[in-house]
Amino acid sequence: MSKFSATTAFAMLAAFFALQPTAGKAAVVEGFAYLNNPASSDAVIGFAHSSPDVTFTVPSPVNPACTGSLSGDTLCFNSDTSAYTVGAFLTGGGATILTGSPAALGATLDNTVLEFTGSVSVTNGETFTVGHDDGLQLKIGSDLVIDSPLETAFVNTTETYTGPSGTLPFDLVYGECCDAPADLAISLPLVSSVPEPISLALLGTGLIGLAAARRRYN
Repeated sequence: MSKFSATTAFAMLAAFFALQPTAGKAAVVEGFAYLNNPASSDAVIGFAHSSPDVTFTVPSPVNPACTGSLSGDTLCFNSDTSAYTVGAFLTGGGATILTGSPAALGATLDNTVLEFTGSVSVTNGETFTVGHDDGLQLKIGSDLVIDSPLETAFVNTTETYTGPSGTLPFDLVYGECCDAPADLAISLPLVSSVPEPISLALLGTGLIGLAAARRRYN
């Protein structure tokens, strides 16, 4: 094998390693909080905003914070008048704060928009139920699954997904506009980033081929 070919083989396997998720590591839901945003009373996907005031992640596909009546949910946030701040709302729901000033985390949750993004594995005809106070929208792929953006007292909304089956990105926008309490609870079929068997098989084949190439080259 030529030196160029051996170098190329090394580069290809290095790229493969870089692109593969860490085995056993769960995918992460990314979150963004926007304070004093007008969309809090009309929580629509694609709302106007500048940089987020707070960024965070939520563990998936299982969130240890979702217990009791919220067991089985993957996003579960609630706050009352005694803990009605952005920071308390997020950490109480199992979120890990990535960025956010003490002032932003201590700010009242009122007039805040929260956005959650990640990937889900869905099937056509699957139903989704979300408990919320106030409004939200949920988009999976190009399909707007839940469209309940306006202020409301606590309500459970159930809708059916009618898009294609498969692994698709999701975008959930939740607005808290009008005093405590704030509630959001939903179970999403979040995707865990464990390498599939075919990926592991390809990796093994590549390693064997690389070892043979190195022996021939040396």
